Amino acid sequence: MSQTTYLNIISGRAPELVGVPARLALTVLSWPYSAVVRVRNHLYATGRLKAHRVGIPAICVGNLTTGGTGKTPFVVWLCRYLREKQVRCAILTRGYKVQEGELSDEPALLTAQCPGVAVIVNPDRVGGAAEAIRTHEAQVLVMDDGFQHRRLARDLDIVAIDAMRPFGYSSMGVPPMYSGSRARCPCYGRVLPAGLLREPVAGLRRAHAVVLTRCDQVPQDIVGQIEEDIRRVNHDLVIARSVHVPVGIRTHEGAEISFEQIRGKRVFAFCGIGNPQSFFHTVERLGGLLAGSRAYDDHYRYDASDLDRIHHEAARQEAQIVLTTQKDWMRIARWAAAPGHPPLAYLAVELQITAGAQELIALIDRVLGGRIPNP
Repeated sequence: MSQTTYLNIISGRAPELVGVPARLALTVLSWPYSAVVRVRNHLYATGRLKAHRVGIPAICVGNLTTGGTGKTPFVVWLCRYLREKQVRCAILTRGYKVQEGELSDEPALLTAQCPGVAVIVNPDRVGGAAEAIRTHEAQVLVMDDGFQHRRLARDLDIVAIDAMRPFGYSSMGVPPMYSGSRARCPCYGRVLPAGLLREPVAGLRRAHAVVLTRCDQVPQDIVGQIEEDIRRVNHDLVIARSVHVPVGIRTHEGAEISFEQIRGKRVFAFCGIGNPQSFFHTVERLGGLLAGSRAYDDHYRYDASDLDRIHHEAARQEAQIVLTTQKDWMRIARWAAAPGHPPLAYLAVELQITAGAQELIALIDRVLGGRIPNP
């Protein structure tokens, strides 16, 4: 089942004849999943399952939902901050190697954007931590996508939450529970596979901080309501707001295309990320005219034929530039040099914290000083 089909079913947009029985089946399947998650968290909370400490601070950056929450740009922000503090850090990720000597998209992106930071790819986070300390003399560990991976003890848990769809799916960029359209999105607030939550929202009780991402893509009163709901779960959380700031458009040759150059131009946009609408909205906000778009499944593995179809569709739509995300670029770079018209480029973004930065940095500095309390 494709990502689009699945989202249509759980969000209530699929035809009722198919969607209703499918959602019922997914709801039934979500019960044992939720039970297992709750029992596992309870066993760790009571010490019956042991979390392993490795002798240096560990900062976990994770999320509650599947799909893109803007977590990777925050990991980059965090590693750059640690480097500014002259702290040797290493990123632990459970990513996979596509083939010998080649990293998958997120580890490759982290490697490119965090020079001087070791990126350890190992589904065994404890083993990865040992490698980071032994081989790279890491002083701080940054666990990427590790909130549900409890075996490695952490000193600070930071959860990234997408303001466009904090606990569920909304193609409109407005969380259903706030827009009055909950009935049109029955998956909202439900765990897998009935919804997009990896674990119940109550999991926020063991977090220290939340970073709300893409706060500029929803009305500010809604962002405030999301914060209020988060505080009902954990009143003591530090909550920071952030936005993804476009910093450049680049081609395979490293050439820069200015934002002025795409303003008013016909753009064909494509991506394989968890929240494709956020990317398409960003292209339009930069002034590009969206001549066409294509959303692939998250972490989609492109091949040369996919790029041929994209170029063909872009030409058919009379697009003047083909644009994708930097994460997708890591998966298509080998074909990007192939002659094609219109030109192919990627949009580079960086995370900028717009509120709550001082409180968040204070938490991080306490970890570096070894004074962070464990929840």
